[in-house]
This record gives sequence, C-alpha cells and structure tokens, in this order.
Amino acid sequence: MRILVLGHSGYLGGHVAQELRALPGVRFFGAGRGPASDLVVDLATVAPGQLAERLFSFAPDAVINCAGAVGPQALALAEANVRGPAVLCAALREAAPGARLVHFGSAAEYGPSGIGERVTEQSPARPVTLYGATKLAGSVAVTSSGLDAVVLRITNPVGPGAPAAGLPGRLARQLRDLGPRASVRLGDLSAHRDFVDARDVAHAAVLAATSGGPLPPVLNIAGGKAVPVRELVHELARAAGFRGHIEENAEGSARSADVPWQCSDPGTAHTALAWSPRYTLADSVSALWAAVRAEPDREPVH
Repeated sequence: MRILVLGHSGYLGGHVAQELRALPGVRFFGAGRGPASDLVVDLATVAPGQLAERLFSFAPDAVINCAGAVGPQALALAEANVRGPAVLCAALREAAPGARLVHFGSAAEYGPSGIGERVTEQSPARPVTLYGATKLAGSVAVTSSGLDAVVLRITNPVGPGAPAAGLPGRLARQLRDLGPRASVRLGDLSAHRDFVDARDVAHAAVLAATSGGPLPPVLNIAGGKAVPVRELVHELARAAGFRGHIEENAEGSARSADVPWQCSDPGTAHTALAWSPRYTLADSVSALWAAVRAEPDREPVH
C-alpha cells in the first residue's frame, strides 16, 4: 500500500510518518515544504493542475493531510486551512480519484458547547475563532469533494514533540530552562479541555488510511474527558520535579472565555476504526517532558 503524508515533518505528521514507516506492507512518502520531502509542495500556493501532475507519479492508495496553520495571521490561515484542502481535493480527483483522503480537522470547528456536554459528529459546528472557521471551511471542502474522504476532528493534542507555540510545549521548555524553585507566570488555567495524545492521533490516522470499508465523513479523535488546563500544568510540573511557584492570571484570556469547556465523544471512531485512546494525560505529559529533556542542552535561567 502506498501512503502519502502531507506535513510529514510537523508535530502530528511526524508521529504519523513514524508509525507508517514501521507498518509492514506500506510504502511511505512524505510531502511538504522541506527539501527532505519526497514531494516538495506547499498547498497554500501550488496550483491544482501542478499538484495533480506530481501526485500522479506517486500513485497513492491513501493520502493523509496533516498540513495546516494555527495562526494568528488571517491570510496564512485561509491559505493553509481552506485553500490547501480544496486544492488537494481537486488534484486528487484528477490524479488519484480512488485514493482515500484522511484530513486533519479540529474540534475548534464545533465552537462552544454546554458545560458537561460531549459533542458528537452530529453536533452543530459554530466556531468562534478564525482558526476554527478556516478549519471548518477546509473540512467542508473535503467532505463535499466526492472523494473517499474522512475528516478527523482532533481535540487538543499533547505528547512528545509538542511545539513551543502551544502551552504544553512552551511550559515544558520553560521548566527545563528554569531552576526547580523558580516562579512561572501563566494565564487563566480554569478552562476545561479534552486532551489526546499525539501518538493516539497518529494511530487513528493510520487506521483510517488503511481501513478497507467505507467510513463516516467525520470522526472525533479525542480523549473523551474534559479536564482543567490547570491539571495538565500540574502534571507537567510533577513530571519535571518542579517545586517552584506557578502564578495564574485570574483575568484569563479571550479564547478561554469564549470556549470555557471543550469535550468530544470519540464513540464513533471506536465503532468505525476500533480506535480508543491508549495513553493517559500523565503518560502524554511524561513523554513530552522526556522528549524536551533530550533536546540539546541549554544554560539554565536563574
């Protein structure tokens, strides 16, 4: 089986690539902007016809699209999250209409929900952020493409390789570089989020790409449990052996105020893919901390 992964060198794409390389009977191809890619391409700028020509030579049986942008620039979000999937679908219809497309969406497409509620794939999509709106538009491009396609609506990924752009990766690096009794200042940590391990996300993507039968158009890939962001912070502090002070800004952030609760029901993914999360939040945080500790040494901050 020939599987092409767009965004193979990114956070989630890297985990997908690692799992596929170890899977017997699969020939893996990486696509992205970096020179180490088998297919060097930028979905934000490539023309559909040009991409179709390049895809034709790879003859993929499945394509996993992990590429995208998180912001905050509106143009970059629109190009990567809306134009990119639309161009990919157009190119696949021409070059590999029988290939399965697995597209990474986001739980941000749902927007706010009631406290205590677990959203399902039938819940209305009402994003309140530009990121969520662009991800929803990209998902609609995929589900309306006429291709054999599935959107994985992923909640908050955490685990080894988490980038410094997000709270888990940023805090892990802060704790590594600070002394064990230093002080860390963070924003409001009261919002509840549904965390899922990046390795579980990769496993779901591989199952979706290699599954022989038809799949629902959208699948929630989630831990299925909402926990305060504060819990993740304290888990990470414990893993790091941090005994200093964590100062929380009670004023909060606009994003947390807009979506104070997020939780998705992964039951359909369990039925369709026989997928369930394998890692707990403590597992994810411990693996993140171990990976950050293994990065090149830096001088501690005093």
